Amino acid sequence: MRVRRPLGGVLGPGLGDIGQSLAALSLSVVASLVAGLTLAAFESDLASFPGLLLFVPPAIGLRGNVFGPLGGRLSTSIQTGTFAWSWRPDSLLGQNLVSSMVTSMAAALVLAGLAEVVTLFVLDTQNPIGLADFIVVSVLGGALASVVVVAITMALTLGSVRFGWDLDNVTAPMVTAAGDIVTLPTLVFAARFIDRGGLTTTMAWIAVVACLASMAPLAVASMATARRIVGETLPVLCAAGLLSLLAGVAVERNKAEFLSFTVLLVLLPGYLTTAGALGGILSNRLGTKFHLGLIDAGRRPRGAALDDMRSTLVLALPIFLLLGVVVGLAATWGDHSTPGFGLLIGVVMTAGLVSTAVVALVAYYGTLLVVRFGLDPDNHGIPIVTATIDVVGAVTLVGALLLWGVA
Repeated sequence: MRVRRPLGGVLGPGLGDIGQSLAALSLSVVASLVAGLTLAAFESDLASFPGLLLFVPPAIGLRGNVFGPLGGRLSTSIQTGTFAWSWRPDSLLGQNLVSSMVTSMAAALVLAGLAEVVTLFVLDTQNPIGLADFIVVSVLGGALASVVVVAITMALTLGSVRFGWDLDNVTAPMVTAAGDIVTLPTLVFAARFIDRGGLTTTMAWIAVVACLASMAPLAVASMATARRIVGETLPVLCAAGLLSLLAGVAVERNKAEFLSFTVLLVLLPGYLTTAGALGGILSNRLGTKFHLGLIDAGRRPRGAALDDMRSTLVLALPIFLLLGVVVGLAATWGDHSTPGFGLLIGVVMTAGLVSTAVVALVAYYGTLLVVRFGLDPDNHGIPIVTATIDVVGAVTLVGALLLWGVA
Protein backbone atom coordinates (compact mmCIF):
# COMPACT_ATOMS: atom_id res chain seq x y z
CA MET A 1 0.00 0.00 0.00
CA ARG A 2 1.42 3.38 -0.98
CA VAL A 3 1.83 5.97 1.76
CA ARG A 4 0.41 9.36 0.86
CA ARG A 5 3.12 11.97 1.37
CA PRO A 6 2.34 15.70 1.15
CA LEU A 7 4.54 17.80 -1.17
CA GLY A 8 6.39 14.73 -2.37
CA GLY A 9 7.62 13.87 1.12
CA VAL A 10 9.03 17.31 2.00
CA LEU A 11 6.99 17.22 5.22
CA GLY A 12 8.36 13.85 6.19
CA PRO A 13 5.95 11.09 7.32
CA GLY A 14 2.80 10.24 5.43
CA LEU A 15 -0.52 11.98 5.89
CA GLY A 16 -1.75 9.26 8.23
CA ASP A 17 1.10 9.90 10.66
CA ILE A 18 0.71 13.67 10.40
CA GLY A 19 -3.05 13.39 10.92
CA GLN A 20 -2.62 11.27 14.05
CA SER A 21 -0.02 13.68 15.43
CA LEU A 22 -2.11 16.78 14.65
CA ALA A 23 -5.20 15.27 16.25
CA ALA A 24 -3.30 14.22 19.38
CA LEU A 25 -1.50 17.58 19.63
CA SER A 26 -4.74 19.52 19.17
CA LEU A 27 -6.42 17.55 21.94
CA SER A 28 -3.32 18.13 24.05
CA VAL A 29 -3.53 21.91 23.52
CA VAL A 30 -7.20 22.06 24.48
CA ALA A 31 -6.68 19.72 27.44
CA SER A 32 -3.69 21.70 28.72
CA LEU A 33 -6.01 24.70 29.00
CA VAL A 34 -7.56 22.99 32.03
CA ALA A 35 -4.12 22.80 33.64
CA GLY A 36 -3.44 26.45 32.82
CA LEU A 37 -6.72 27.62 34.31
CA THR A 38 -5.98 25.52 37.40
CA LEU A 39 -2.57 27.18 37.75
CA ALA A 40 -4.10 30.66 37.34
CA ALA A 41 -6.67 29.84 40.02
CA PHE A 42 -3.74 28.81 42.25
CA GLU A 43 -2.35 32.36 42.02
CA SER A 44 -2.80 33.27 45.70
CA ASP A 45 -0.99 30.13 46.87
CA LEU A 46 1.88 30.80 44.48
CA ALA A 47 2.25 34.25 45.99
CA SER A 48 1.95 32.93 49.58
CA PHE A 49 4.44 30.05 49.31
CA PRO A 50 7.79 31.25 47.87
CA GLY A 51 9.43 28.51 45.80
CA LEU A 52 6.21 26.76 44.82
CA LEU A 53 6.12 28.25 41.30
CA LEU A 54 9.66 26.93 40.86
CA PHE A 55 8.23 23.44 41.27
CA VAL A 56 5.62 23.72 38.50
CA PRO A 57 7.76 22.90 35.39
CA PRO A 58 9.41 19.75 36.87
CA ALA A 59 6.12 18.57 38.37
CA ILE A 60 4.45 18.99 34.98
CA GLY A 61 7.29 17.21 33.21
CA LEU A 62 7.80 14.26 35.56
CA ARG A 63 4.62 12.36 34.61
CA GLY A 64 5.43 12.71 30.92
CA ASN A 65 9.05 11.73 31.55
CA VAL A 66 7.94 8.51 33.26
CA PHE A 67 4.93 7.42 31.24
CA GLY A 68 6.01 8.80 27.85
CA PRO A 69 8.93 6.32 27.77
CA LEU A 70 6.51 3.61 28.93
CA GLY A 71 4.45 4.28 25.80
CA GLY A 72 7.63 4.32 23.71
CA ARG A 73 8.72 0.92 25.02
CA LEU A 74 5.26 -0.55 24.45
CA SER A 75 5.19 0.95 20.93
CA THR A 76 8.51 -0.70 20.10
CA SER A 77 7.31 -4.06 21.47
CA ILE A 78 4.12 -3.80 19.40
CA GLN A 79 6.01 -2.99 16.19
CA THR A 80 8.61 -5.71 16.79
CA GLY A 81 5.93 -8.32 17.57
CA THR A 82 6.93 -9.00 21.19
CA PHE A 83 3.92 -7.37 22.90
CA ALA A 84 1.32 -9.52 24.70
CA TRP A 85 -1.56 -8.71 27.02
CA SER A 86 -0.33 -10.38 30.19
CA TRP A 87 -0.87 -8.71 33.57
CA ARG A 88 1.49 -10.98 35.48
CA PRO A 89 4.06 -8.84 37.35
CA ASP A 90 6.97 -10.67 35.68
CA SER A 91 5.55 -10.37 32.12
CA LEU A 92 6.84 -7.73 29.68
CA LEU A 93 3.80 -5.51 30.29
CA GLY A 94 3.82 -6.15 34.04
CA GLN A 95 7.48 -5.28 34.46
CA ASN A 96 7.02 -2.10 32.43
CA LEU A 97 4.14 -1.04 34.69
CA VAL A 98 6.00 -1.90 37.91
CA SER A 99 9.15 -0.07 36.81
CA SER A 100 7.15 3.01 35.78
CA MET A 101 5.36 3.27 39.13
CA VAL A 102 8.63 2.73 41.05
CA THR A 103 10.49 5.39 39.07
CA SER A 104 7.55 7.78 39.43
CA MET A 105 7.62 7.51 43.23
CA ALA A 106 11.41 7.54 43.55
CA ALA A 107 11.88 10.45 41.15
CA ALA A 108 9.20 12.46 42.98
CA LEU A 109 11.11 12.03 46.25
CA VAL A 110 14.45 13.01 44.69
CA LEU A 111 12.79 15.97 42.96
CA ALA A 112 11.55 17.26 46.31
CA GLY A 113 15.09 17.20 47.69
CA LEU A 114 16.50 18.92 44.61
CA ALA A 115 13.78 21.58 44.81
CA GLU A 116 14.78 22.39 48.38
CA VAL A 117 18.46 22.70 47.43
CA VAL A 118 17.74 24.91 44.40
CA THR A 119 15.35 27.08 46.42
CA LEU A 120 17.92 27.66 49.17
CA PHE A 121 21.12 28.05 47.16
CA VAL A 122 20.12 29.15 43.65
CA LEU A 123 16.84 31.02 43.93
CA ASP A 124 17.74 32.85 47.16
CA THR A 125 14.08 33.39 48.04
CA GLN A 126 13.06 34.82 51.40
CA ASN A 127 11.23 32.33 53.66
CA PRO A 128 10.78 29.51 51.09
CA ILE A 129 8.73 26.42 51.83
CA GLY A 130 10.66 23.58 53.49
CA LEU A 131 11.78 20.09 52.52
CA ALA A 132 8.79 18.39 54.17
CA ASP A 133 6.47 20.68 52.20
CA PHE A 134 8.15 19.77 48.91
CA ILE A 135 8.01 16.05 49.75
CA VAL A 136 4.28 16.16 50.51
CA VAL A 137 3.47 18.10 47.35
CA SER A 138 5.73 16.03 45.11
CA VAL A 139 5.08 12.50 46.39
CA LEU A 140 1.41 12.75 47.38
CA GLY A 141 0.41 14.79 44.34
CA GLY A 142 2.58 12.66 42.05
CA ALA A 143 1.24 9.34 43.35
CA LEU A 144 -2.37 10.38 42.82
CA ALA A 145 -1.60 11.62 39.31
CA SER A 146 0.40 8.52 38.34
CA VAL A 147 -2.52 6.16 38.92
CA VAL A 148 -4.66 8.09 36.45
CA VAL A 149 -1.92 8.66 33.85
CA VAL A 150 -0.89 4.98 33.76
CA ALA A 151 -4.56 4.06 33.12
CA ILE A 152 -4.65 6.52 30.19
CA THR A 153 -1.39 5.08 28.83
CA MET A 154 -2.89 1.59 28.93
CA ALA A 155 -6.01 2.86 27.14
CA LEU A 156 -3.83 4.32 24.37
CA THR A 157 -1.97 1.01 24.12
CA LEU A 158 -5.27 -0.85 23.79
CA GLY A 159 -6.35 1.57 21.04
CA SER A 160 -3.03 1.05 19.26
CA VAL A 161 -3.46 -2.73 19.28
CA ARG A 162 -7.13 -2.72 18.30
CA PHE A 163 -7.35 0.22 15.88
CA GLY A 164 -3.86 0.35 14.40
CA TRP A 165 -2.79 3.68 15.90
CA ASP A 166 0.93 4.36 15.94
CA LEU A 167 1.80 4.92 19.62
CA ASP A 168 4.81 6.98 18.56
CA ASN A 169 2.41 9.59 17.13
CA VAL A 170 -0.07 9.79 20.00
CA THR A 171 1.65 8.76 23.24
CA ALA A 172 3.81 11.84 23.86
CA PRO A 173 1.10 14.51 23.38
CA MET A 174 -1.70 12.56 25.05
CA VAL A 175 0.32 11.34 28.04
CA THR A 176 1.90 14.75 28.65
CA ALA A 177 -1.51 16.43 28.37
CA ALA A 178 -3.01 13.88 30.73
CA GLY A 179 -0.11 14.48 33.08
CA ASP A 180 -0.81 18.23 33.03
CA ILE A 181 -4.55 17.90 33.56
CA VAL A 182 -4.19 15.42 36.40
CA THR A 183 -0.94 16.57 38.03
CA LEU A 184 -1.70 20.24 38.64
CA PRO A 185 -5.03 19.59 40.43
CA THR A 186 -3.39 16.88 42.54
CA LEU A 187 -0.54 19.26 43.39
CA VAL A 188 -3.10 21.89 44.38
CA PHE A 189 -4.78 19.29 46.58
CA ALA A 190 -1.48 18.20 48.13
CA ALA A 191 -0.48 21.82 48.74
CA ARG A 192 -3.34 22.06 51.23
CA PHE A 193 -1.22 19.94 53.58
CA ILE A 194 1.93 22.06 53.51
CA ASP A 195 2.96 24.54 56.21
CA ARG A 196 0.93 22.55 58.76
CA GLY A 197 3.72 21.87 61.27
CA GLY A 198 3.62 18.36 62.72
CA LEU A 199 1.01 17.14 60.23
CA THR A 200 3.22 18.06 57.28
CA THR A 201 6.26 16.41 58.86
CA THR A 202 4.33 13.19 59.58
CA MET A 203 2.95 13.05 56.05
CA ALA A 204 6.44 13.62 54.64
CA TRP A 205 7.84 10.65 56.60
CA ILE A 206 4.93 8.46 55.45
CA ALA A 207 5.71 9.50 51.86
CA VAL A 208 9.39 8.56 52.26
CA VAL A 209 8.48 5.12 53.66
CA ALA A 210 5.98 4.56 50.84
CA CYS A 211 8.64 5.38 48.23
CA LEU A 212 11.06 2.90 49.75
CA ALA A 213 8.36 0.23 50.03
CA SER A 214 7.45 0.64 46.34
CA MET A 215 10.89 -0.70 45.42
CA ALA A 216 10.30 -4.08 47.11
CA PRO A 217 9.06 -5.88 43.95
CA LEU A 218 12.40 -5.19 42.26
CA ALA A 219 14.09 -7.66 44.62
CA VAL A 220 12.31 -10.62 42.98
CA ALA A 221 14.66 -12.57 40.68
CA SER A 222 12.18 -12.64 37.77
CA MET A 223 11.98 -8.81 37.66
CA ALA A 224 15.30 -8.31 35.81
CA THR A 225 13.71 -6.20 33.06
CA ALA A 226 12.06 -3.92 35.61
CA ARG A 227 15.38 -3.48 37.47
CA ARG A 228 17.14 -2.61 34.21
CA ILE A 229 14.48 -0.03 33.30
CA VAL A 230 14.64 1.59 36.75
CA GLY A 231 18.44 1.56 36.70
CA GLU A 232 18.55 3.23 33.28
CA THR A 233 15.73 5.74 33.74
CA LEU A 234 16.02 6.96 37.34
CA PRO A 235 19.38 8.78 36.91
CA VAL A 236 18.08 10.42 33.72
CA LEU A 237 14.84 11.46 35.47
CA CYS A 238 16.82 13.00 38.34
CA ALA A 239 19.03 14.93 35.92
CA ALA A 240 15.96 16.00 33.96
CA GLY A 241 14.29 17.13 37.18
CA LEU A 242 17.29 19.27 38.09
CA LEU A 243 17.28 20.93 34.65
CA SER A 244 13.53 21.50 34.94
CA LEU A 245 14.03 23.12 38.34
CA LEU A 246 16.56 25.47 36.77
CA ALA A 247 13.85 26.29 34.23
CA GLY A 248 11.57 26.98 37.16
CA VAL A 249 14.14 29.47 38.46
CA ALA A 250 13.63 31.55 35.31
CA VAL A 251 9.87 31.48 35.88
CA GLU A 252 10.12 32.19 39.62
CA ARG A 253 12.46 35.13 39.07
CA ASN A 254 9.95 36.62 36.61
CA LYS A 255 7.00 35.78 38.85
CA ALA A 256 5.93 39.43 38.93
CA GLU A 257 5.19 39.37 35.18
CA PHE A 258 3.36 36.04 35.44
CA LEU A 259 1.22 37.35 38.29
CA SER A 260 0.66 40.71 36.57
CA PHE A 261 -0.65 39.05 33.39
CA THR A 262 -2.46 35.97 34.70
CA VAL A 263 -2.93 34.80 31.09
CA LEU A 264 0.74 33.78 31.26
CA LEU A 265 -0.11 31.33 34.05
CA VAL A 266 -2.84 29.92 31.80
CA LEU A 267 -0.30 29.70 28.96
CA LEU A 268 2.65 28.17 30.85
CA PRO A 269 1.50 24.51 31.20
CA GLY A 270 0.18 24.33 27.64
CA TYR A 271 3.30 25.96 26.21
CA LEU A 272 5.69 23.56 27.95
CA THR A 273 3.43 20.61 27.18
CA THR A 274 3.13 21.45 23.47
CA ALA A 275 6.85 21.95 22.99
CA GLY A 276 7.62 18.80 24.96
CA ALA A 277 4.99 16.78 23.08
CA LEU A 278 6.48 17.77 19.73
CA GLY A 279 9.89 16.71 20.93
CA GLY A 280 8.41 13.53 22.43
CA ILE A 281 6.80 12.52 19.14
CA LEU A 282 10.11 13.03 17.35
CA SER A 283 12.04 11.18 20.05
CA ASN A 284 9.64 8.21 19.98
CA ARG A 285 9.81 8.00 16.18
CA LEU A 286 13.59 8.11 16.19
CA GLY A 287 13.84 5.53 18.99
CA THR A 288 11.58 3.04 17.21
CA LYS A 289 13.40 3.50 13.88
CA PHE A 290 16.77 2.95 15.56
CA HIS A 291 15.40 -0.31 16.98
CA LEU A 292 14.14 -1.36 13.55
CA GLY A 293 17.39 -0.40 11.81
CA LEU A 294 15.73 2.28 9.66
CA ILE A 295 18.11 5.06 10.74
CA ASP A 296 21.87 5.20 10.35
CA ALA A 297 23.69 6.75 13.30
CA GLY A 298 25.38 9.56 11.38
CA ARG A 299 26.74 12.90 12.53
CA ARG A 300 24.18 14.69 10.38
CA PRO A 301 20.51 13.71 10.30
CA ARG A 302 19.44 12.32 6.96
CA GLY A 303 16.85 10.07 5.39
CA ALA A 304 14.01 9.08 7.71
CA ALA A 305 15.49 11.04 10.63
CA LEU A 306 15.61 14.28 8.62
CA ASP A 307 12.05 13.69 7.39
CA ASP A 308 10.83 13.34 10.96
CA MET A 309 12.66 16.49 12.09
CA ARG A 310 11.14 18.50 9.21
CA SER A 311 7.65 17.27 9.98
CA THR A 312 8.09 18.27 13.63
CA LEU A 313 8.92 21.85 12.65
CA VAL A 314 5.95 21.98 10.29
CA LEU A 315 3.62 20.60 12.97
CA ALA A 316 4.79 23.37 15.32
CA LEU A 317 3.29 26.15 13.15
CA PRO A 318 -0.43 25.31 13.42
CA ILE A 319 -0.15 23.86 16.92
CA PHE A 320 1.45 26.92 18.53
CA LEU A 321 -0.97 29.17 16.65
CA LEU A 322 -3.85 27.09 18.02
CA LEU A 323 -2.36 27.33 21.51
CA GLY A 324 -2.13 31.12 21.32
CA VAL A 325 -5.70 31.45 20.05
CA VAL A 326 -7.16 29.05 22.64
CA VAL A 327 -5.32 30.70 25.54
CA GLY A 328 -6.26 34.17 24.27
CA LEU A 329 -9.94 33.26 24.06
CA ALA A 330 -9.83 31.63 27.49
CA ALA A 331 -8.25 34.78 28.93
CA THR A 332 -11.01 36.92 27.43
CA TRP A 333 -13.81 34.70 28.68
CA GLY A 334 -12.18 34.15 32.07
CA ASP A 335 -11.40 37.84 32.63
CA HIS A 336 -7.66 37.19 33.01
CA SER A 337 -5.29 40.11 32.61
CA THR A 338 -3.51 39.99 29.24
CA PRO A 339 -1.05 42.12 27.25
CA GLY A 340 -3.38 41.87 24.24
CA PHE A 341 -4.40 39.17 21.79
CA GLY A 342 -1.88 40.11 19.09
CA LEU A 343 1.06 40.34 21.48
CA LEU A 344 0.10 37.02 23.05
CA ILE A 345 0.10 35.29 19.64
CA GLY A 346 3.46 36.88 18.80
CA VAL A 347 5.00 35.69 22.08
CA VAL A 348 3.69 32.13 21.68
CA MET A 349 4.74 31.75 18.04
CA THR A 350 8.21 33.27 18.56
CA ALA A 351 9.04 31.23 21.64
CA GLY A 352 7.41 28.07 20.28
CA LEU A 353 9.23 27.95 16.94
CA VAL A 354 12.64 28.67 18.49
CA SER A 355 12.18 26.03 21.17
CA THR A 356 10.98 23.45 18.62
CA ALA A 357 14.04 24.00 16.43
CA VAL A 358 16.31 23.47 19.43
CA VAL A 359 14.45 20.40 20.67
CA ALA A 360 14.54 18.77 17.22
CA LEU A 361 18.34 18.87 17.32
CA VAL A 362 18.40 17.65 20.93
CA ALA A 363 16.05 14.75 20.10
CA TYR A 364 18.26 13.54 17.25
CA TYR A 365 21.68 13.95 18.87
CA GLY A 366 20.38 12.82 22.26
CA THR A 367 19.02 9.62 20.73
CA LEU A 368 22.27 9.17 18.79
CA LEU A 369 24.32 9.54 21.97
CA VAL A 370 22.13 7.09 23.89
CA VAL A 371 22.40 4.49 21.12
CA ARG A 372 26.19 4.83 20.95
CA PHE A 373 26.41 4.11 24.69
CA GLY A 374 24.38 0.94 24.14
CA LEU A 375 21.33 2.17 26.07
CA ASP A 376 17.66 2.01 25.12
CA PRO A 377 16.50 5.25 23.42
CA ASP A 378 12.92 4.50 24.53
CA ASN A 379 14.05 4.99 28.15
CA HIS A 380 16.07 8.15 27.66
CA GLY A 381 14.72 10.06 24.65
CA ILE A 382 11.66 11.72 26.20
CA PRO A 383 13.33 12.66 29.53
CA ILE A 384 16.24 14.27 27.66
CA VAL A 385 13.88 16.16 25.37
CA THR A 386 11.52 17.22 28.17
CA ALA A 387 14.32 18.43 30.43
CA THR A 388 15.79 20.41 27.55
CA ILE A 389 12.46 21.90 26.57
CA ASP A 390 11.74 22.92 30.16
CA VAL A 391 14.95 24.94 30.23
CA VAL A 392 14.83 26.16 26.63
CA GLY A 393 11.06 26.68 26.80
CA ALA A 394 11.19 28.77 29.97
CA VAL A 395 14.11 30.85 28.67
CA THR A 396 12.56 31.38 25.21
CA LEU A 397 9.20 32.29 26.75
CA VAL A 398 10.79 34.88 29.02
CA GLY A 399 12.94 36.05 26.09
CA ALA A 400 9.89 36.41 23.85
CA LEU A 401 8.16 38.43 26.56
CA LEU A 402 11.15 40.78 26.61
CA LEU A 403 11.38 40.88 22.80
CA TRP A 404 7.73 41.85 22.43
CA GLY A 405 7.92 44.36 25.30
CA VAL A 406 5.55 42.45 27.56
CA ALA A 407 8.06 42.05 30.43
